[in-house]
Amino acid sequence: MPTTTKKKICIVVSCLADGGAEKSSAVLSILLDNLGYEVHIISVLSRIDYDYKGTLLNLGALKSKDDSFFGKLNRFWIFFNYLRTQNFDFIIDSRSRPNIVKQIIINKILYANEKVIFIIHSFFLNEYIPANKLIAKFMYNNAFKFVTVSKAIKTTLTAKYHFNNVKVIYNSVDQKLVASVTESFLSSDKFMLYFGRIEDEVKNLSLLIESYRLSNLAKYNVKLTILGDGKDKTMLEQKVKFLNLSEQIIFLPYTQNPYSLVSKAMCTLLTSKYEGLPTVLIESLSLGIPVISVDCESGPSEIIKNEYNGLLVENYKPDLFANAMNRFVFDEKLYSLCKNNAKKSVQKFSIKNISSDWEKILENTL
Repeated sequence: MPTTTKKKICIVVSCLADGGAEKSSAVLSILLDNLGYEVHIISVLSRIDYDYKGTLLNLGALKSKDDSFFGKLNRFWIFFNYLRTQNFDFIIDSRSRPNIVKQIIINKILYANEKVIFIIHSFFLNEYIPANKLIAKFMYNNAFKFVTVSKAIKTTLTAKYHFNNVKVIYNSVDQKLVASVTESFLSSDKFMLYFGRIEDEVKNLSLLIESYRLSNLAKYNVKLTILGDGKDKTMLEQKVKFLNLSEQIIFLPYTQNPYSLVSKAMCTLLTSKYEGLPTVLIESLSLGIPVISVDCESGPSEIIKNEYNGLLVENYKPDLFANAMNRFVFDEKLYSLCKNNAKKSVQKFSIKNISSDWEKILENTL
């Protein structure tokens, strides 16, 4: 626990809804509050769905009312004054940061003379740091520390930019969120589950649908459920209809609490082109549900031990992914082994175990 005076921490987020990075930021606020820090959250957008702890400044609510040039200036001024008057000990910036000019202004004006920890949630570094090394060095020369959510991201970041202030801290899972399971709203049919953002460019759900088509699951009445919303949902629904699989592949809308559905699934599935640390895999395993995932960059290989708590499959190979899905249906011994090992395999991602890493940074012992 923090000693002496309670430190003030500000977490800057895009929002607290929709995505894994946003969910992990909400859980981080709970983690830091549990440690005894005074937590503040500044949200750039208005969506707030996830449970959090601390004082919220929702700049997004102002954006919704007035997004004119003067509205932007007003939000910038409010942001600036809030940081100056609150005198935070640390700022944790958890947003993606693809706009170079905007981020230079933030780093050099808003964050001037502040201790800022920049979290990188994705293996696709350009969402967080510009490709140009000179611009990146100028933009982040005052960074107190970078936190990457996987070892693979740290390896790539340090190799490309030669930053020496990088620490790996995994996203944690709030056990209370995972435990809030209610009765499933599905029938008793057997099904495998994808839950998350429906964005084919990143999540590659086309590969998942093709894998299901190549598998033997439909013949044995094991369905595929896709839970979530996103810009490609209609396109994928049309694809499924074209393949005459609408009875076997079920689309369900986004829900704030997907855990009742997760807990009823045979397993959960991930076919992304890249990730950071996919929280959906950790949440599934925490509920005792094994997983099948492509071995994308980055994250799955740091969560899944192949044939122990799930199956790890070479990426972009629908035939191999189909075979993995078949194995969980027809190899009962393998499936039972992975299911029995699921919960204990992700203890390292619990809030209790991740808290010490954050405390060491915030207490200047790392």
